[in-house]
Amino acid sequence: MGEAKRRKDTLGENYGKEKSSWFQKEQLVLLQTWLTRGTWVGIGLLVVIWLTVRFIGPSFGWWQLAAN
Repeated sequence: MGEAKRRKDTLGENYGKEKSSWFQKEQLVLLQTWLTRGTWVGIGLLVVIWLTVRFIGPSFGWWQLAAN
């Protein structure tokens, strides 16, 4: 007996049905959307902070970067 037949006999009426999980598909899509948006916001903030530390702050005299 093959594995598929054995699984079908074991699961009975639940054979071929989706396993229950903590999240529904719509919730996972929504979570992915928010995480992607949050990632891009984080990347944007990182760029703004880097520009501030590297160029804007020293040009306004807020601080000086150490020379290498």
